[in-house]
Amino acid sequence: MTTVEGIPGRLVQMIGRAVLGRKEAIELAACSFIAGGHLLIEDVPGVGKTTLARALARASGGEFRRVQFTSDLMPADITGVSVWNPSKSEFVFKPGPVFGNVVLSDEINRAPPKTQSALLEAMSERQVSVDGRPLPLPDPFMVVATQNLQEQHGTYPLPESQLDRFMMRINMGYPDRDAERLVVSRQTLDDPVDLVEPVISERTMPDLVALVDGVKMDDTVLDYLMELVARTRTTDLLAMGVGPRGGMDLHRAGRAMATLKGRDYCIIDDIKSLATSVLTHRVIPSGATGDSVQDRETAARAIAEIVDSLEIPL
Repeated sequence: MTTVEGIPGRLVQMIGRAVLGRKEAIELAACSFIAGGHLLIEDVPGVGKTTLARALARASGGEFRRVQFTSDLMPADITGVSVWNPSKSEFVFKPGPVFGNVVLSDEINRAPPKTQSALLEAMSERQVSVDGRPLPLPDPFMVVATQNLQEQHGTYPLPESQLDRFMMRINMGYPDRDAERLVVSRQTLDDPVDLVEPVISERTMPDLVALVDGVKMDDTVLDYLMELVARTRTTDLLAMGVGPRGGMDLHRAGRAMATLKGRDYCIIDDIKSLATSVLTHRVIPSGATGDSVQDRETAARAIAEIVDSLEIPL
């Protein structure tokens, strides 16, 4: 047994110290991290989106950086800028907040498309280009973006190209009654993230990645995954189906979920449990009117119907 096999489970447990009553959201966030993907958290204000991102960063042992997206935010505010240094008679690059391990893009849809696009290269290629020079980002690197569920004045919907770069889009949901009672009745104003301790280090991260890489997915499970993706392109419920990146992310996330569950092999239930989170934001429902809550719910129902209609191979 390698020294990292228990880490995924401890990662979930540690995040749970700060985020109470959200086991499913915590597991999906941890799954995205160990799979090397990015995460979009979408829900009403005040349910713990930022706390989840901060707890994930603390538990993963990485550097946490936060960008508050606003209408006047510029791309250089994210990537960094070159500043003239008189003593050296040269420009010196001052890295922006994107140079972190877990980068929280808070209320990402409040910034205009030009600023949102500053993250595209970072999310896809793990680098940013400044003054024509590609600069690598830290490893691991994960963007956790948040946006409120309801449409509000002064927001800009994320384009399909940006949404497709998020491995998952999840909702926090309200905590159950017992968990909310604990949150409400806390007698201290201490930050709950202070309860979180790192369970991953720079030394163990490569072994954790190798653990996910080593998860086996047999042809039966892969065929099921491919049929699921193909159905999104032919169903009348959707005007646009899932592209190849979606299938790749579902494949990677499935193996990461198996790792979280303590297995070295992926099963169809792993794929089924991830389908909505990994695929819904990559499709457009028939008759869609825009990036509305109704469209997202319709897309989620379409993915769920496809999953329910698929026969499970014997």
